[in-house]
Amino acid sequence: MPYQWLLFDVDNTLLDFDQTEALALESNFAQHGLPFPPEAKQRYHAINHSYWQRLERKEVTPEILRTGRFQDLFDELGVQFDAELFASSYLAQLGQQAPLVDGVMELLRELNGRFHLGIITNGLADVQHPRLEKSGLKPYFSPIIISQEIGISKPNPGIFDAAFAQMDHPAKDEVLMIGDSLSSDILGGINYGIDTCWLNPNGKTTDLPITYEIKTLHQLKDIL
Repeated sequence: MPYQWLLFDVDNTLLDFDQTEALALESNFAQHGLPFPPEAKQRYHAINHSYWQRLERKEVTPEILRTGRFQDLFDELGVQFDAELFASSYLAQLGQQAPLVDGVMELLRELNGRFHLGIITNGLADVQHPRLEKSGLKPYFSPIIISQEIGISKPNPGIFDAAFAQMDHPAKDEVLMIGDSLSSDILGGINYGIDTCWLNPNGKTTDLPITYEIKTLHQLKDIL
């Protein structure tokens, strides 16, 4: 059957999160008058990635993730600062950064009206909503499912249940999940019984039974 629904991840699928993260981090260090050593971006990226993986495995809560990643970064850098205060202002900075992945708006204009478009994202609501608004993406998508708002993260099937409930329970073979993360987007889609499309710009490998693999979003049109 042809797909009726396309479910997209957000970070590093629709929005360039690596660029967002780097801009917000540097701006936040400057806002608080803290030294910003060259290794800070790389160290934070690794720490943050680890925390999100732990969240997917239910080893930490969103509240622990929110501040723990900065406390760990400060410990590594030898910085003395309030992690909660830094986290609050960082999230505000993050919400103001919304660089698009190349080709996103062109793709959405072509898909709009041909498919129902939804979002399932592991993220914090006070970050994702402003970024989706600022980027111009929000009008294209319904539903928009954010893990913090429902208390369940990908790859847990519960987040897909929440999406399908708002989608009026389509047949699973009418739905395609598109994302860059093997551990959340692709594994989540596979476990839920829907087709998956892995956005893999860096040529990584996997043994997961993905349905499609693309290097750029432009190639999605060839599949559809």
